Amino acid sequence: MQPRSLVQTIQERCRVCYTCVRECPAKAIRVATGQAEVIPERCIGCGNCIRVCSQSAKRVESGIADVEQLLSSPHRVAVVLAPSFPAEFSDLDYHRVVGMLRSLGFKLVIEVSFGADLVARAYQKLLVETTDKRYIATTCPALVSYVERYQPDLVTALAPLVSPMLAAARAIHRLHGDDVRVVFVGPCIAKKGEAASPPVAGQVNAVLTFTELREMLLTRGITPESVTPSDFDLPHGGLGGLFAISRGMLQAAAIKEDLIAGEVVAAEGRGRFIEALEGFASGELDVRLLEALCCNGCIMGAGMNAEAALFRRRSRVSQYVRQRMAAIDRAEWQRNMDRCADLDLHRRFIPNDQRMPTPLDDINISAILTRMGKFTPQDELNCGACGYETCREHAVAIFKGLAENEMCLPYTIEELKKTVKNLAVTNDQLASAQAALIHSEKLASMGQLAAGIAHEVNNPLGVVLMHSHLMLEEHGNEPRLREDLSTIVDQADRCKKIVAGLLHFARQNKVVLEPTDLRQLVERTMKALHLPANIVARVECRLEDPTAEVDRDQLVQVLTNLVSNAQAAMPDGGTLTVSLDGDAARVRLAVSDTGIGIPKENREKIFEPFFTTKQIGQGTGLGLAVTYGIIKMHHGDITLQSNADPAAGPTGTTFTITLPRKAPSV
Repeated sequence: MQPRSLVQTIQERCRVCYTCVRECPAKAIRVATGQAEVIPERCIGCGNCIRVCSQSAKRVESGIADVEQLLSSPHRVAVVLAPSFPAEFSDLDYHRVVGMLRSLGFKLVIEVSFGADLVARAYQKLLVETTDKRYIATTCPALVSYVERYQPDLVTALAPLVSPMLAAARAIHRLHGDDVRVVFVGPCIAKKGEAASPPVAGQVNAVLTFTELREMLLTRGITPESVTPSDFDLPHGGLGGLFAISRGMLQAAAIKEDLIAGEVVAAEGRGRFIEALEGFASGELDVRLLEALCCNGCIMGAGMNAEAALFRRRSRVSQYVRQRMAAIDRAEWQRNMDRCADLDLHRRFIPNDQRMPTPLDDINISAILTRMGKFTPQDELNCGACGYETCREHAVAIFKGLAENEMCLPYTIEELKKTVKNLAVTNDQLASAQAALIHSEKLASMGQLAAGIAHEVNNPLGVVLMHSHLMLEEHGNEPRLREDLSTIVDQADRCKKIVAGLLHFARQNKVVLEPTDLRQLVERTMKALHLPANIVARVECRLEDPTAEVDRDQLVQVLTNLVSNAQAAMPDGGTLTVSLDGDAARVRLAVSDTGIGIPKENREKIFEPFFTTKQIGQGTGLGLAVTYGIIKMHHGDITLQSNADPAAGPTGTTFTITLPRKAPSV
């Protein structure tokens, strides 16, 4: 049989505050992906989650449709009103309340307090006749549900008596006929579960909370002023009206809570009723009768709409009971009690064990605590933000599948810090990649432009070069013309070099990759380059395997460009170091100098075509642009570190090239 879901979560309103988890005595709330879900089979219907939810994210199973169906049926329908109604309708005379219920269509309006009178008499008799047994009072359906689910060993200690609601229903059937359908109206959500409980199902046909009753009255447009005042139908109740107040059942039954004798103890509230049950089970609370309530009396039930404080509600119920006791026809009350003297008020209870296995050792709990960053007892703050009293209780709940790591506030804050830090790193990487992309796009555009210009200029430039050399040969003996012709030849040759550089920069050909010994390539290139005597050149290889798949000629060009720049940066001499290292996947080639360094304002421009700090005629500004393009065609990367400020440390520049050892698969 599918368990009834007395309370559901409205997910779009749930704000992950875990207040409901904290207030649920049965821990019947599972948090999954940040949503607090009530587990039907574990819920006892106490309504604490509804009472404490500031976002109104909990919804009670509505009984309005069932009541509307009953009222439209041919059956007579009786409504039994819980003793707490004076606290709900504190601003109304009870005659108006009864009149509104009759206007809804109820044929009989009867007080549950008469059923409470019957139950009080039954408890008196039970304690007199069974002096050798200890009992737990069963007037609170949420408490009964808790015992059946979480203290099943105590089910045999539950007093085998019905609640006032069921007693009133049985009395109605005795006094008004078996064909009457009964609707209970009160403050308790657990009553919905009690009415549907298999041992007593069908005796109460529907249950409304006071909140639902007000909704029906509003929908029908029924107001206190629009109805005819009326009195309750017989049988009228007596001291049973005190059942709505904590310890009211004891007074109604004339059972004294003697602190010296200690035979009777009353407890109420989320924490105290559990402690009382545990004490009863262990024997530390050695009493004949334990009256425990999940709420601070029925007047504080979650199904109430009133906003008055506890003692204001108590006062209203007390005033009403005094008023009724002063006007009650005691002879008539006694006749009705006598007519129900042999009414069967017994019932049975069925264990429904919902206890979950707990870890047999501390290993699982320690592992969960470690996941949440709690490595030592000092890390267990026990702040309660997760809804559990201690970090270990939270860990046990995670083990049982009721909670998540993210419910731990310190853990979530630390994870958030890590995420922010990682996000900052990712953002920096993204910014770097974006800058590289912009740079690549700029180079590509300039490459296309350079290629077009180079091809257009190359042919006429060749003609100029040829004729200038011919003229120099023919008229080289004439001093006046020789100097001018030599200038033309030199500048034309310079233009040829610039055009050649443009073609290198813009070339579209693919790299020809082949296995190459990088150490040999570097050593041969350095020998071929004629460095000044004041520059000390060193080659350092830290590679066990110096082989990588590269385009030899292009890599020689890259190395030549970098060494040339390093030489230019050390006009007064220095040290030039070419180093090789890497790992199994990549190799790194670094060219370092001890020169003047590159100013910060120039570092972002050095790979741009035609950018140079050399004197006019000493450089084209294409060397590093060509180098950058070659490295990118190798699917590699080139980075720069430089210091141009002597106050910040030794000056110099290092270009680091990173290349894959093997050609990437296409």
